[in-house]
Amino acid sequence: MRSLRLPVRGPFSLAESTRFLEGFTPARYRGSPGDGGLRLAFPVEGTGETVGVSVRQDRDGAVLAVVDGDVSDRLPAQLARILSLDVDGAGYPDVLASDPVVHELAARHQGLRPVCFFSPYEAACWAVLAQRTSMVSAAAVKERIAERHGKGRRVDGVELWAFPSAERLRAAADELPVPEVKRSRLRALAEATMDGRLDATRLRALRVEDALAGVRELPGMGPFSAELVVVRGAGAPDVFPTNEGRLHAAMAELYGLVAPTVSELGAVAEHWSPYRSWVSVLIRAHHEAHAGPAGRGGRRSRG
Repeated sequence: MRSLRLPVRGPFSLAESTRFLEGFTPARYRGSPGDGGLRLAFPVEGTGETVGVSVRQDRDGAVLAVVDGDVSDRLPAQLARILSLDVDGAGYPDVLASDPVVHELAARHQGLRPVCFFSPYEAACWAVLAQRTSMVSAAAVKERIAERHGKGRRVDGVELWAFPSAERLRAAADELPVPEVKRSRLRALAEATMDGRLDATRLRALRVEDALAGVRELPGMGPFSAELVVVRGAGAPDVFPTNEGRLHAAMAELYGLVAPTVSELGAVAEHWSPYRSWVSVLIRAHHEAHAGPAGRGGRRSRG
């Protein structure tokens, strides 16, 4: 076991972020009963190794992680990115205060930051699994793949199964419980990951437009999926999703807009920069917390 201390710049609540994760269908996260911690298991990018991580936040706001498994040089940055702690959030309260609508939402979800997919690779695989099926069904298939082909880690006495590494997924592609077209796409995504095309650091270093265009070149990655990979996989903090219909509908309701265009919504989002991704997630989290079962992920997902 090894302990890591993750720097926190700006407001952050692990408890609020964990509540968000519990409502995030792709994660199938069931929480950490009673202790306020967060338990995770995932492959470390660029290594093929799987780690288990127990994350807690002290009363003074410091975030501490205890790691079960080999701690590579890449792990701290990946873990910080998963929790959106790799971005300086000191200016976030001023951005929220400048917009009365999102300021009110933030008061109800204090310290919320997006909890991202463990990697752009996992986000891309989720996008393929969720195509032409419900999110709930896709999450169940993702969990089956993890249990059969991923590695297990025991974190705080709880057995967790990580989604398989790219190397393992490519080797097991013919055994995956999905149609052949999805097997082919998942295999291609695994290979792209092994070639570095879905590396989070690389995607974050590119202009957003170039990162999105590069992801769209991969099999099964349409505009919606590409935004998912860049925003929720690589953790890009300042992107307004132009293909996320539920976000747009929630914004129209909150701002009292009648049939707004994407350009008009994008103009509203300009005021959220440099945290447009964060505010978008805040709006979605609030909207889905007050939505019915269909609004929380029962509908089909676009590719």
